[in-house]
Order: sequence, then C-alpha cells, then structure tokens
Amino acid sequence: MILETERLILRKLEDTDDERMFLMDSDPEVMKYLETPVTAIEQSRNGIKMIQKQYAENGVGRLAVVEKESGLMIGWCGLKLLKEPINGYVETLDLGYRFIPEFWGKGYAWEAAKATLDYGFNELKASSIYAYADSENTGSNHILRKLGFENTGEFEDSGVKCSWYELKREKYL
Repeated sequence: MILETERLILRKLEDTDDERMFLMDSDPEVMKYLETPVTAIEQSRNGIKMIQKQYAENGVGRLAVVEKESGLMIGWCGLKLLKEPINGYVETLDLGYRFIPEFWGKGYAWEAAKATLDYGFNELKASSIYAYADSENTGSNHILRKLGFENTGEFEDSGVKCSWYELKREKYL
C-alpha cells in the first residue's frame, strides 16, 4: 500500500529504514512525550519488525513517510489496530505519527495524517478513528484538533495524563 500527497509518499516500513528510524527514536526531543529513547539500532530494527507483523496480522500499521524532494524517510504516520485496551478501547483504529525534528513545523504531520484519515475513512470504511497524545504535547494536540478530532476526555497511560480524541466518519467526510 502506498499513499501519496503533494510532498510526501507513505509506504510500508522496510528493513532498510532502520538507520532513519534509529535517528528519530534515539532523539530525546522526539521521545520527550513518549517512551525512553532507544540506544541501539537493534531496538529500531525490532520496532520495524513489530510494525511489519501488524501489516500481516491486521492489514494496517504505521507507514514510513518519505519526503519526495529529498527521498529521505522523515518519520512515520499511520493507523494501528489497538489490540490491547487503551482508555477502555480495543479493536479500534488509532492514528499516530512521529517525525525527525528537522522536519517539524513544515506541515508534514498534518499532511501525512490527512492522507491516512482519507485512507481510513474512504478505503477501510472506518466509522471512527481515535488518537491520543500526552496532554502537555501542545504540537501533537494542535495537529489532532486541526484535523477535526474532538477531545473527548483525559486518561492516564503508564502514569502520564493523555488527551483522548475521536473523529467520526460523518464529521470528517
């Protein structure tokens, strides 16, 4: 599966994405509101394998985001089928994204997420798509609201206060 926007290509993650994934996931600024930064490229390789397994088992997973102009993988974005309950939800589609800092502030997260939502609602025929972000992550929360997500409350995930978002198909289309 490949999604394309004016400036980006979204494609399945490949084993060769390990160095760019490590560059992103080892950056403390990227991981500030997420888990602990990775310290070895093997951790990024394992992350890619886990996502590749999700493609096979669930038909969806986070996608590599490639900037057309440079040909570089600049982050990932995509839908994940929640298999473990998060905020009481399970078997629902979760939108997520993560980018290398030099590509922040250029509208890429919004652009990639918009293409992902189009795919989720138009191709997968999802009735709702969910997302969540650390309540203090102003950038991510701003993007989700700009995409049309409704903040439906807060919950704790591993001791971190998070905002929970929902976007219904009829509000999006």
